[in-house]
Amino acid sequence: MPETHVKTFASPEEAAAEAAGLAWLATAEDAGGTRIARVLGRPRPTVLDLERISDGSPSRAQAERFGRSLAHTHAAGAPHWGAPPPGFPSGPLRMGRSRTPFTSAADAPTSWGAFFAEYRIRDLVRRIVDRGGFDAAQAAVFERVAARVEDGTLGSPQPALVGDRPAMLHGDLWAGNVLWPTDATEPTGAVLIDPIAHGGHAETDLALLGLFGLPRLETVLAAYDAESRLAAGWQERIALHQLAPLLLHVFLFGGSYAEGALSAARRYV
Repeated sequence: MPETHVKTFASPEEAAAEAAGLAWLATAEDAGGTRIARVLGRPRPTVLDLERISDGSPSRAQAERFGRSLAHTHAAGAPHWGAPPPGFPSGPLRMGRSRTPFTSAADAPTSWGAFFAEYRIRDLVRRIVDRGGFDAAQAAVFERVAARVEDGTLGSPQPALVGDRPAMLHGDLWAGNVLWPTDATEPTGAVLIDPIAHGGHAETDLALLGLFGLPRLETVLAAYDAESRLAAGWQERIALHQLAPLLLHVFLFGGSYAEGALSAARRYV
């Protein structure tokens, strides 16, 4: 029997959301996508028994395999912008503490710019303002960025393998959610946990990898780019795609994250 990691959630809906995200991302594995930790059981509505993954320091070869496999996860695609995983619970649950995801293409934004501007920038900024976290002048900085994202000025093509459609995103791909098995023969280099999976722009996942210090990040990104060519200028858009997690951290924790989010936004006004 595999070892298990028991994870308890605040509600049955949150447990169901995580299980749905893990299952959806795992569907890309047969096409070369990164391996995803398995749900081994759900003994109670608020508890998941998850596969326990050993975690060590990655070799260069592991980092390269992860970069290549992540490109294939993204290339598996999503049906529309903001698409949730199949089985994602309906109701008031927020995906990534932003607006409830769109369950059908008819309700979804028709472009990445419209999705990211409204549901990854404006939605969070409004709620931060309501809490007193940003004043009107600070909120206006984010609105100027959102307007440029929405009208396509700050848009870019997806990586080559994804094509002209939304990518399948992990959605919370910071370093802590990338595990490096001590069995270095893992074919995809890393194993992913704790997703906020949805349809979005692949550069958002890649930007989040760099936000909190992923080991061997340059090797991962180079391998990804070799497998699925990134659009020109992607390095200059990293801070733009980091706005979503930075704003989420402002909403959750406030404090020093506010200046970091403002500094990132001012690069694009």
